[in-house]
Amino acid sequence: MTDPLDRARFHARQWLDALSTCPAGAQASAAELRAAFEAPLPETGRDAAAIIDDLAAKATPGLNANASGRFFAWVMAGSLPSATAADWLVSAWDQNVGLFSVAPAAAMIEEVTGEWLKDLFDLPREASFAFTTGCQMAHVTALAAARHRVLANAGWNAEEDGLFGAPAIRVLTSRNRHGSIDSAARYLGIGQSNIVDVDTGPMGDMLLDDLERKLSHYDGPIILCLNAADLNVGTFDDFAKLIPVAQAAGAWVHVDGAFGLFARVSERLRPLTEGIDLADSWATDGHKWLNVPYDCGIAFVRDAEAHRAAMALGAAYLSPSREARDPNDWNLELSRRARAIPVYAALQELGRQGVADMIDRCCDHCRALVSGIGALPGARPLNDPVLNQGLVRFERDAASKEENDAFTDEVIARVNASGEAFFSPTIWNGQRAMRISVVSWRTNEEDVARTIAAVKQALSDADA
Repeated sequence: MTDPLDRARFHARQWLDALSTCPAGAQASAAELRAAFEAPLPETGRDAAAIIDDLAAKATPGLNANASGRFFAWVMAGSLPSATAADWLVSAWDQNVGLFSVAPAAAMIEEVTGEWLKDLFDLPREASFAFTTGCQMAHVTALAAARHRVLANAGWNAEEDGLFGAPAIRVLTSRNRHGSIDSAARYLGIGQSNIVDVDTGPMGDMLLDDLERKLSHYDGPIILCLNAADLNVGTFDDFAKLIPVAQAAGAWVHVDGAFGLFARVSERLRPLTEGIDLADSWATDGHKWLNVPYDCGIAFVRDAEAHRAAMALGAAYLSPSREARDPNDWNLELSRRARAIPVYAALQELGRQGVADMIDRCCDHCRALVSGIGALPGARPLNDPVLNQGLVRFERDAASKEENDAFTDEVIARVNASGEAFFSPTIWNGQRAMRISVVSWRTNEEDVARTIAAVKQALSDADA
């Protein structure tokens, strides 16, 4: 009988080996995928290896090759070889990393990896940490700690008494924030109406004078959320100026560093993060710029007491450890995958210098893409990349804004349909644009050249 694990390895290897030549985006439509998978629930079982073969055959046309070097949509990377292999072990070992007593080795790997990450990012060594599904839940985790502390400072115990009757918490944040901040505020019962926009400059950085106005306007508990970095153009807020002002007003400062926190590892880019270590909490993703498999986010909290108070679960049937860290004291989930193990592997594969080199390389490729595409007739760069995020807009002479919005979307669609590269659209300062996000360890100079050629061809075809 054929081993299903052998078949899974075969199909995984086939997929990875084809990344340099396969289409960058999924080729199957929703209707085609539904037709491939939709069927009555089986009444009897079938051979496991045959299931894997069938699954791979049906799914492959509907897979985005975000692990390739020519996928620049959203902020989605691939996975380093060691991280992919380690993730296979995670599934085989099937450890539930809630308690040290339940998964001793996996819990210890998480403990060590969290310390490594604080060292990598040069964050306060006393900070606690949590591995989450992604930056979205890292925000929830960190802001739950923030909620605990700012309400405790106002004389209210959120965990004991709930939020009914509690002082209203205001979340001051950039107009250019990621929507996951809003989601976190809603999940935590803070509410959308208590999110306050702070004005930003032309490139999306928070303005100090408007922050000072907002801080003086609101009484009561305040949380300030800052960007590292803006999701469209990679702009960093001025942490060294903004954080002391906010903390002097009694605010908790949280940093959304989904990908931008990794700039701290690069000697060249580290100045962008000056003062970021002054914050009270930070959130980032492992499955973005560290190139580990989905899913992996990390929250860091300076005030470990507030973090644990917001998260810890006590129950008679649990066996807390006296000799090691129990992950469920710092996480929302009691049942959780050992997602720190691929991170441990990736950090060993790259080392500190390897991470820095990867960050610098991605930023260089982003600049090359923006300048190369931006030099094409009909293309206009909207920013000079400071990190790994760039924007290009496509315009026809004498066309209206609305017509050029549509033209931009058309060019993106043509590039994506070609399979040579894959981009996502966005809106920046009211204009449609093509977002160029470079986070893959695989992207190289050949990928950049192929991508520029693909955009050139799409522009030519659009005007044919």
